[in-house]
Amino acid sequence: MSNDNLISASISNDDIQAIKDALALIRGKLPFLVSLSPQDRREMVKMGEKSIGFDEKCTLYMSNHTEFVPGFLDMEEVARDRALRAQILGFWSSLHALTEQVDDTLMVVNQDIWMANLAYYQSVREAAKRGRPNAQTLYEDMRTRFPGNSSAKAAAPAAT
Repeated sequence: MSNDNLISASISNDDIQAIKDALALIRGKLPFLVSLSPQDRREMVKMGEKSIGFDEKCTLYMSNHTEFVPGFLDMEEVARDRALRAQILGFWSSLHALTEQVDDTLMVVNQDIWMANLAYYQSVREAAKRGRPNAQTLYEDMRTRFPGNSSAKAAAPAAT
């Protein structure tokens, strides 16, 4: 990607509030949502294509061969879970695509900001080299962001 400004947009305060309200409405319609810790996510069973196929077989077998269903399984709850999964999958792809677009847009905006910051930093660094007033103070403060790039390290003799 080039260093040019990649996106130029804004959101009105009214639209931001409308988005927040829409998100609150969605959250309100899904009061059962959970939040997992990173550790919980690592330990949780994931169901991919093969697992979904296995579940479909189990659904059929559980209903046709109830004699093998363990007594501790609440089949009504299992059916509710399967129904909920189907309902969530009905909107998940749209929600996921939107989330990815928002994340990608945020990444592009951050790139634009970072490139502007670097251009300013380089301008201040050059001004400091030329002895411009206030430039050295700004440069000293800003260069702490790049501790490995000090000119003292670059000028240090190589160890033998």
